[in-house]
Amino acid sequence: MGAQEITLLDRLAIIDLIGTDISSSGTLPPLSKLYENLWDLINRTVKGSRIDPLKPHESLNGFRVFELRSEIGEYLGHLNTIYLKKPLPCYYLVYVEVAPPFRRKGLGHKILRYFREFLIERSAIGILDNIIPPEDPTYGIYLKHAWEPIESIIEENVPEGCENYMVYLPPKFQKRDIRGQILKLILHIRRKRPAIDMRDNERMVQRTIEEFKNLYNALLLYFKGEIGSKRPSPLIRFMFTRFVTRLLAFRRKISELIGYTGGDSLEQLPIDDHIKRLKICSRVSPDPGNATFIWGDRSLWHQLPEELKRSPSPYMDSLSNYMRPMLKRFLKDKGYRKGHEFTIEDILELGFDPTRLKEIEIEGVRYIAERLPIKRINEVISLAHLLETVRDIIPSMRINDTLIKINPPQLIIRDRGNAYVFRRKIPAIHWDEAFEELHKDQYLSSINSQLGVGKKIIELLRGLESQISSYKRADCSLITYFVPWDIKTNRVKIVIDFGKTYIPEIWLT
Repeated sequence: MGAQEITLLDRLAIIDLIGTDISSSGTLPPLSKLYENLWDLINRTVKGSRIDPLKPHESLNGFRVFELRSEIGEYLGHLNTIYLKKPLPCYYLVYVEVAPPFRRKGLGHKILRYFREFLIERSAIGILDNIIPPEDPTYGIYLKHAWEPIESIIEENVPEGCENYMVYLPPKFQKRDIRGQILKLILHIRRKRPAIDMRDNERMVQRTIEEFKNLYNALLLYFKGEIGSKRPSPLIRFMFTRFVTRLLAFRRKISELIGYTGGDSLEQLPIDDHIKRLKICSRVSPDPGNATFIWGDRSLWHQLPEELKRSPSPYMDSLSNYMRPMLKRFLKDKGYRKGHEFTIEDILELGFDPTRLKEIEIEGVRYIAERLPIKRINEVISLAHLLETVRDIIPSMRINDTLIKINPPQLIIRDRGNAYVFRRKIPAIHWDEAFEELHKDQYLSSINSQLGVGKKIIELLRGLESQISSYKRADCSLITYFVPWDIKTNRVKIVIDFGKTYIPEIWLT
């Protein structure tokens, strides 16, 4: 089918799902059509965009919402704000977003100009918490629209935690001494922040579910001639594999959001049986090209098998999957053999793609190679630098009796479609999986009841995160925590010493 049969935003969503630029590839002409006239369409859409201020009864959870839309009504971005009456009439700016393909084209300025005019018309103060890092090119966007740092308004010591707040004063308030009221207002907002964040999380989940629905329907339309085929192409298998793995990642993330109760279930998005039966596929191109060194230990790069360097994706696909406890149980319960070819239905039931982690031995050392979208390379490099920093901020490398160990990425390579991150294999599993095993496995559940292992893990993680986050440059969200585990026997490693029970070590990776 032609790309013109689906909307611009659908095309952009499918391109984003691919995770790599294949516009110049002669091997995949069906996908190349997605790029025809794309940049002209984006520019025309930006030029014709308009702001749609939703009426209060249309805006959920008490938010007043201003939406950026194209001439034909496609969503391009939004601004969320919430009204507070006391001690001054105020609109607290909760969130501004412009869809990624339309950023740096003036739309952020356009919606902020509109919001400033709205504040002037309503004779209300604007307040926001500017969390944009100073090194970000967009850091000064609010200054350009006459927003002022809080310290220039109240002209005294700013309370701790309020340093990033900014204020817009419409003409009505500019010659009045309202410093005390502004300070009270900001402290009032800080008290209400948890409730506001809960409402914003709920709205974000609802919007994202709608985006997944739209993307799923766009994929059904794009592949309508192939769905149900007895010989589905690698392309349709790849696209729906990538879609479902992204869906599962989102499901894991929303379970951690403040105030999320599961009310906006992803069960709202039923997957067609024809799609569920598709075998999963990890690469878009049958000829992914040679491996390229990106970052890390060059000596390890030189030790990689030549066949891996010549044809990385097929070589990695041929390796054994990392047999984590959840995967072992799934295969056993289903009666599948170790070399089972997984389907979309399998990964929906598992909750993850079991082919993403592979085991490989290099010069006698066991490694886990993780397949990632190319766009996540910078995130992994940032994590590697952060883990080196953590070595310095936890000098003793212990919390109580638990030894803190670091397992950073060793090497990153890529081909045209995927990145691969190599880490040393460690005798440990992700803390979340450990927690699940402590409740699902009968023996482990008994141990957990007697010794409170799960509680000790949670207390340990809280202590670690407190130490790391107290160091201003450290972002705990990048770090994952692994609990010591005998993977072969599926047993947690604990130490019982003179009536004291503790986790001997924990890994940061």
